[in-house]
Amino acid sequence: MDYSNIIDQYLEKPYWVVDILPKQVPKGSRGQYFRVEEYFRTESRMAKLSEKFANVLLKLNCYDDIDVGIAEGEWTLNPAPALLHEWLCHRRPVYVLLKGADAMIVADRDDTYMTIYNPDDDTLSILRQIASSEGLFLWKP
Repeated sequence: MDYSNIIDQYLEKPYWVVDILPKQVPKGSRGQYFRVEEYFRTESRMAKLSEKFANVLLKLNCYDDIDVGIAEGEWTLNPAPALLHEWLCHRRPVYVLLKGADAMIVADRDDTYMTIYNPDDDTLSILRQIASSEGLFLWKP
């Protein structure tokens, strides 16, 4: 299977984000977004955030098969929970294909958000609930 072509196709689709913030910060905001983002991107905070992202994906995996890619040609269907957690905490980026939902999630160890491409309404509904359970937010840019 040509996963790089599949990834490229998803990257052209509409997307949502699972983020630490409840909505996009407007351009010209008077707040200190970049300083706050830098604070959250410290090693200890990113480790905690990666754990939350792993929890979201593991919970999603209860509802749908996932095919996880961590390197060119290295994909695993429904990886063991501990393995998925390890990949999210130590690899970048991690690509997750939701098999039944025809959607893809991309998580990068250096980002404070995950991106979900081409989600259907059912996927958005469950993802919103799961993200909330982890103290995260789902929104469309």
